[in-house]
Amino acid sequence: MPKLRGEAFWRETLRSAHYVVAPMVDQSELAWRLLSRRHGAQLCYTPMLHAQVFLRDANYRRENLYGDACPEDRPLIVQFCANDPEVFVQAALLAQDYCDAIDLNLGCPQMIAKRGHYGAFLQEEWDLLQRMILLANEKVSVPITCKIRVFPDIDKTVKYAQMLEKAGCQLLTVHGRTKEQKGPLAGVASWEHIQAVRKAVNIPVFANGNIQCLSDVEECIRKTGVHGVMSAEGNLHNPALFEGRNPLVWEMAEEYLEIVQKYPCPLSYVRAHLFKLWHHTLQVYQQLREELAKVKTLEGIVDVNRELKLRCQEEIANQKEGEKPKEGLPFFHWICQPYIRPGPKERCKENGASGTEKGVRGKRTLEEEEDGNSELLSKNKQKKKLRNPNKSFDPSLKPKYAKCDQCGNPKGNKCVFNMCRGCCKKRAFKETADCPGHGLLFKTKYEKSLSWQHSQRGIQSPEMSRRGEAEVGEAVVLKEAGDS
Repeated sequence: MPKLRGEAFWRETLRSAHYVVAPMVDQSELAWRLLSRRHGAQLCYTPMLHAQVFLRDANYRRENLYGDACPEDRPLIVQFCANDPEVFVQAALLAQDYCDAIDLNLGCPQMIAKRGHYGAFLQEEWDLLQRMILLANEKVSVPITCKIRVFPDIDKTVKYAQMLEKAGCQLLTVHGRTKEQKGPLAGVASWEHIQAVRKAVNIPVFANGNIQCLSDVEECIRKTGVHGVMSAEGNLHNPALFEGRNPLVWEMAEEYLEIVQKYPCPLSYVRAHLFKLWHHTLQVYQQLREELAKVKTLEGIVDVNRELKLRCQEEIANQKEGEKPKEGLPFFHWICQPYIRPGPKERCKENGASGTEKGVRGKRTLEEEEDGNSELLSKNKQKKKLRNPNKSFDPSLKPKYAKCDQCGNPKGNKCVFNMCRGCCKKRAFKETADCPGHGLLFKTKYEKSLSWQHSQRGIQSPEMSRRGEAEVGEAVVLKEAGDS
């Protein structure tokens, strides 16, 4: 059948989806997607998958997509991060039979995306993005979509969106924040940018940002004119967000844990979901927070969830008439509700004197950890200290590594060129040299090859000998051409 495009793709394949669960690393796995679909979500994305790893690792494909095939989990869009057109297309070809579209992640603002050169850190490389989308649109049997972040300038954001549409993007999700707006600096997403993009393109547009409840969804659609609205953190704290309900936390937690029994996932995913669901309650029952962090089995997590439920039910039974929620919450802490991320000033206040007064230690400063005081070390470092009491975390005591002459990475101690392995390999190949320190023997192997060629001349016919000489000569010419 011909591949559907634009509005027809959104209307027929995605069933005119308005309520969308975002792609979230380690958080939008099958079990969570199924829970969200039961409570109003109409379209889900997989977690962001690394195209290069997906292409080379069969286990990664099975754990993240192939093993998760489920008829209830449709429509589904698979999201990849990539920075190479061929790699992106090959990964998409391996995934196309398990989903309804392939999404290119152009919105991840995290440091790992900067180091890997993908996500929002590709937003200035328009030629590369055009090649990636054009090739994928031509080769892949399902539509190609994109998720982007905005530029500070609305006009540039609009031109960016129009470029992606022209390259072959069939649906665009616009997160109304720049790549610098993250963590405590996230701030408010700009619906003005999203509205401008919606008016400027002829493909469906989803909005992302500022969605904490169903009324936010309705207001966003009304103000921006988008086809649908995507939620990430709002969905994690209240999976029934798209139903317009605020259920009891333990109801959602118990239902999720039942789905996990049927569709298992890593324990770290389950624990992270319960930390989000029980976020406000765990501020009250700090001991159970510690137990949830330490538990090693799914049964243990179920036990902690049961204990949290009992504590809340006991608190409800002892509740006085007319009592109101504390800490400025709109609902009591055992009800699913939004978590408003604190800004920089509020975060400083949280981790400062007020935190100490409540008996809760604030975040450690770098100077506190440097003196090696185990009470101020992170939990991870405290565990390392228990395993090795003589271990020191003082940066001044760390060994100083000599740097590679070429790139600044640590050099090999025995490298003849004073370089790291990567730079050494390039130079040794270019100069046909050896580096015993890195185990690189280009010169030795080349000399052995010539020696073998000479030894063959004595046993070959004159004609074969002349051919062998010609081949060696050709190899030398090619080598010189490569060097130049």
